[in-house]
Amino acid sequence: MSGAPQPLRVAVVTGTRAEFGLLAPVMRAVRAHEGLTLQTIVCGAHLLPPTETWREVERAFGIDARVEMQRPGEIGRLHDARALGRGVAGMADAIERLRPDWVVVLGDRVEALAGAAAASVGGVATAHIHGGDVAEGVADEAMRHAITKLSHLHLAASEQSARRITRMGERPEHVRITGSPALDGLYSVVPMDDDAYARLGSPRALVLMHPIGRDDAAEQRDTRAVLEGVASMQLASLALHPNYDAGRDGVLRAIELSGVRAIGHLPRPAFLSLLSRLARDEGVLVGNSSCALIEAGAMRPALAAVDIGPRQAGRERASNVVHASDVSAKAVASAINAAHAIDLSRVKSPYGDGRAGERIAAALAAVDPRDPKLLRKRHAD
Repeated sequence: MSGAPQPLRVAVVTGTRAEFGLLAPVMRAVRAHEGLTLQTIVCGAHLLPPTETWREVERAFGIDARVEMQRPGEIGRLHDARALGRGVAGMADAIERLRPDWVVVLGDRVEALAGAAAASVGGVATAHIHGGDVAEGVADEAMRHAITKLSHLHLAASEQSARRITRMGERPEHVRITGSPALDGLYSVVPMDDDAYARLGSPRALVLMHPIGRDDAAEQRDTRAVLEGVASMQLASLALHPNYDAGRDGVLRAIELSGVRAIGHLPRPAFLSLLSRLARDEGVLVGNSSCALIEAGAMRPALAAVDIGPRQAGRERASNVVHASDVSAKAVASAINAAHAIDLSRVKSPYGDGRAGERIAAALAAVDPRDPKLLRKRHAD
């Protein structure tokens, strides 16, 4: 008699602090599923000083493989291309050693592209979370859709994203609408307590600006305008440091020169707790991060947000968001006024119900990762 089937090995690739926050509920659900075994591949910005957020991953899940991609001080589009090459080679080595049945990636960054390329070319079933979204970013649109075409199982965050995936020629039977894991656990988040809030300066505005791939001078100019717009509203503010895309140094320089209170990184539980406090106290989130469109719109109550510039162009959003296409202090101030006038009691998120992690784990357990019909990619007619 043959024994019970062995759990499927699921290797989750994480490369950034923000994406890890979304992957953590998925990783917990995979770890809890009796038919699955979690493996963790850490890469990219997680490994960079000074934040070295790989430590958070290790504390929560352990680390099965590390893959060097970006290097300290090397920021720019061509450096990203070189990091991608290192990532594909390193992921191939990790996959060869770990022998996963599934490789899971999320989003649109070079870390996810490296994982998907190594796995798909290497003949390993690849699952993509948050495919089909639209967001301009740096090269996000191209990379997200490239990852979709490399992947075999598509775990879409919304009905609209699922429709885009099938229009790209992916087979409908390999597309699942799971919702966004960014919402998992969100409804149980409690507002930050007074002491922790005071240590952050009791902000009424949280500023989170990421570069969009331009030179440092352009990024510094726009970030300065945003900070000036917030300051003109007489709002105590806190700025979080940006990600490691080209133009990062310009954003950091603008924050430094503004004198605004800033912090390099908040672990996701503290970050969500801060968002909840801002929502309760009628604060505002200002910048160009996807959390304004996803997490802030799903808070209870929702958090008013101002989305600035083209970085999130095309991404679905709830009614908690005011868009400012003109990146000027005056436009930002006007958008903050408009955001404060929103009826936040009527906000409804398009990104699901907060149970994405368990749906994703169930899909990974139910779909045979060795099925030739899954692995042999063909454009659906």
